[in-house]
Amino acid sequence: MGNNLYTVSEEEKYFFDLRGYLVVRGALSADEVKACNDAIDHYGDEIRTRSIEDGGLARGSSALTGKEGRRELSGMLGWPEPYREPFRKLLVHPVVVSRLNEFSGKGFRLDHGPLLISAHKGAEGHTLHGGGEPFSQSVWYHQQNGKIFCRGITVAWQLTDVNEGDGGFACVPGSHKTAEPTPAEVRSVEDDMGLVYQPVMQAGDVLFFAETMTHGTLPWRSDGERRSVLYKYASRAAARAVGKYFTPQERYGDWVDELTPEQQAVLYGPGVHHGGQLPLLASDGETTRVVK
Repeated sequence: MGNNLYTVSEEEKYFFDLRGYLVVRGALSADEVKACNDAIDHYGDEIRTRSIEDGGLARGSSALTGKEGRRELSGMLGWPEPYREPFRKLLVHPVVVSRLNEFSGKGFRLDHGPLLISAHKGAEGHTLHGGGEPFSQSVWYHQQNGKIFCRGITVAWQLTDVNEGDGGFACVPGSHKTAEPTPAEVRSVEDDMGLVYQPVMQAGDVLFFAETMTHGTLPWRSDGERRSVLYKYASRAAARAVGKYFTPQERYGDWVDELTPEQQAVLYGPGVHHGGQLPLLASDGETTRVVK
């Protein structure tokens, strides 16, 4: 399936609706990937490794256990120049705006993130979570009259290659629409029924996936480091990890005044009764702009 970076094809909509995820190849250039990795390297001493005590993210699964936890880093949007700039660009990248306007609806917002998920060889996996049943109000998926309604969608930018068998992100394709609960053995990957799939991706690719799809992480087996930066978006009226405030300044602080209007537009709180305060985004190809 071919991808046009700045528009959503009928084939992409079909694939996303059928499988619950979509990979857009080559969304970032080699220089853009390097800028992200260089910034992460600069803050490498702030990367924290999660504990694997009490079962860790593997939750005691024999198929997901590892010798160490995954590594995490956050705060990129508030870093000083020049380290923050690559991640602020990703926030409203044209590839993201065009897909999320189609999949989540205009007025989509950043619910939380970005978060670097990193791993070294031998890191544990993360038990699979999510699924179309039981129903989740914050991330439900629905398709009606030719329109996709995906309330919770994650955008994962790949900063290193993920080859077949490397591990990392994995999912049960199509489970975002299932009407049956996910068997415990599938969630633990101790008996995945042949359903769990690990996409192959290269540095510069970007992965979109419906949060209601059953997904998690397989143990990292590559000699190279795993690096994915996740931005968790939501539809306009959906809330997963927000407080009572609405404007970007109220939610994040005065530093957001440094952002462009386009970047600020995705930092508003949830709600449909916003008194006309909410700016909307569009992508015309290679740029993102605010529209009403």
